[in-house]
Amino acid sequence: ARMFYVAYFKKDAKAEDRPITFFYNGGPGAATVWLHMGSLGPKHVVTDTDTHMPAAPYKMVDNANSLLDVSDLVFIDMPGTGFGRLNGKDAEKAFWGIDEDANAFARFIARFITKYNRWNSPKYIFGESYGTTRSAVLADILENSKNIDINGVILLSQIFNFTTDIDIPMGNPGVDLPYVLALPTYAATAWYHKKLPTQPAALEPFLKDVEEYTNGPYAHALALGTDLGAAEKETVAEKLHEYTGLPVAYLLKANLRVSGGEFEKTLQDDQDTTTGRLDTRFSGPTLDPLSQFADYDPQSSAISSAYVSLFNDYVRRDLKYGEGQTYLPEAQFGIAQWDFKHRGNPASVNVAPDLAEAMKTNPRLKVMVNGGYYDLATPFFAAQYEEKHLPIPQSLAKNIEYDWYESGHMVYVRDESLKQLHDRVAAFITSTGAGK
Repeated sequence: ARMFYVAYFKKDAKAEDRPITFFYNGGPGAATVWLHMGSLGPKHVVTDTDTHMPAAPYKMVDNANSLLDVSDLVFIDMPGTGFGRLNGKDAEKAFWGIDEDANAFARFIARFITKYNRWNSPKYIFGESYGTTRSAVLADILENSKNIDINGVILLSQIFNFTTDIDIPMGNPGVDLPYVLALPTYAATAWYHKKLPTQPAALEPFLKDVEEYTNGPYAHALALGTDLGAAEKETVAEKLHEYTGLPVAYLLKANLRVSGGEFEKTLQDDQDTTTGRLDTRFSGPTLDPLSQFADYDPQSSAISSAYVSLFNDYVRRDLKYGEGQTYLPEAQFGIAQWDFKHRGNPASVNVAPDLAEAMKTNPRLKVMVNGGYYDLATPFFAAQYEEKHLPIPQSLAKNIEYDWYESGHMVYVRDESLKQLHDRVAAFITSTGAGK
């Protein structure tokens, strides 16, 4: 495999004094154009809106919130994306899988710090979405197979345990955790779109109430299964209506269990409008008014062209790279080609033990969890649940910090959230850098 990357270094800085942060997106199958052009790199695609952007020309600006003030940056595209390519017989099988992918990134990082003499630099890995899954496995490999202690793991829009996925929970009846962990995001979304029967003044105090109900009466009601009485079921449905705006009759018909796709289709159904998945602040016209689930993601449709178009222009015009080549923002495969077996285990994916092992073998390792209140792809409450259930001693729980934003999966598409992300990540790196 040939892996494409873009690195930004501060000139004339000593390696031991200058942290280095490795960024990558998720999918699995995505290049890192989104983090590169949207988050903490030197350039920023302007998308501070919750509606579909006009077509080109798009606007790119110098990023006032670039992390270059505290760290060198390396944006890495996974094998088979960007300008990278796979070669050889069955090359896909060598790279497209949980363990294969993480090992490729570990080899990349080891080669990179050798080539650029960065072995003695403070090191951080920054993954988004499936990139957080990769980070858990990668941290363990770096710590325990490559002899590379890292200073911090920065997670954005986390998913470790795929049994918590709210997209298709109906395929795993009896496991109700996805519904429990998605409810606060449903509530935040209904609050944003003013679909609640009574609109609270502020989001975060409202979410605290929802979280308490979620962990208590709602989780208890779902756990009862068919033993739940009709009267109690009606009471729960009325409370869910209060928190989500969904009709009581619909909630009862759904047996109090609404998947992500059903919520996205139904919340604004009275306006023939579909709610976003990656960022539920976004909305778009419903493709099929009779469908049960959302047929597309309005947020992805709204901004993807701007990111891909501006990166293709920037990399050739400013970075002078890629002439005559095609940049692949996504790997050319179906999700069925990704090997989800982890350590030979074909069961549902849960990489929490990998991060736990890295933290136990390096008790100084710090973890930063970032998430958006309006992210229905990887709900923030699920990330918090996963971290609080890591198999680690309670003494290591203090090594984990949590930061939430009034934004979605890509928290950086909102300017205010981008500034918060920069300030918090910069503080995390500064507090965990050389000798800390």
